[in-house]
Amino acid sequence: MQRILQPGEIEALDKVSFPRVRLPQPAALFQERAARLRQLADGNPIADYLNFAARIVDAQQRLAAKAPAAEPVADEIVQRANANGMPLLPASDALEPAWRDVLRALVADVRADATTPAPLHPVLDRLAATDDDALDALARQALADNLGREDIAAAPFVMAALQVAFSARAAVVDERTVPYAEPATICPVCGSAPVASVLRIGGEAGGHRYLHCGVCETEWHMVRVKCSHCESTEGVRYQGLEGEGITAKAKDQVVLAETCSVCHTYRKLVNQEKSPFAEPLADDLASLTLDLLMGDTEFSRASSNPLLAIEKPLAV
Repeated sequence: MQRILQPGEIEALDKVSFPRVRLPQPAALFQERAARLRQLADGNPIADYLNFAARIVDAQQRLAAKAPAAEPVADEIVQRANANGMPLLPASDALEPAWRDVLRALVADVRADATTPAPLHPVLDRLAATDDDALDALARQALADNLGREDIAAAPFVMAALQVAFSARAAVVDERTVPYAEPATICPVCGSAPVASVLRIGGEAGGHRYLHCGVCETEWHMVRVKCSHCESTEGVRYQGLEGEGITAKAKDQVVLAETCSVCHTYRKLVNQEKSPFAEPLADDLASLTLDLLMGDTEFSRASSNPLLAIEKPLAV
């Protein structure tokens, strides 16, 4: 008689222990991301944007390095989350005033940089002058990926501030208390969607695929045979760049589009075995050409990159 394995049982069967959850180390994470963005900018069609994104991440790193340690998650919150299979700190429900301070400091940092494009100055000035309630409303819209055209340019700064605030909270979580969230495709800490998945190298995590949260920067394990959007084990395929098109034979690419013929979505897989310095958010952003080509297929992108807001096409 066959039995379906429950969450955690697959890991228990593995003779080699590996972490189910990888919590962020914010200061190091942002430093490594900025370096990777600059590396990927060389010869890239969107080099200017990647270098500007690196400038935003530099500001994130400085703010993360001097941020006070977050308070531990209360026991009652941990117990409720684990009992109900829900994230520990759902992002839209766990906004704290500190995130606004981070945003205003980040805006001031970027605004003071002489290399910041002049057309962004009004956007930054508007964010700096926005009151607390309006900022919280904007943050919830950004987290829901439901921004209006007038707020698209502000989105990367809002998301960058939220990343600093939520990664600081995730960093102090006891990984043993992180629940098995339902569905397994959302972050078990903040409930957000993954920006990409990453095949890790080195240490106990080596050889395992993790989904990388686009908000709190937590990573959680998911076997590669499952779609990272609908969890189907059928119809998962990989496509990558080859010349001026995409092909299912591009096995040596650092970034591949993992497609699912069940839910008709894709999300990128970043492979550190092909490039040890690969970083999920940076490599996802730098492979925009792959997204453009995937736009001509039946597959739609499962979730967006926090540092690149694109206006959604109007429904026909």
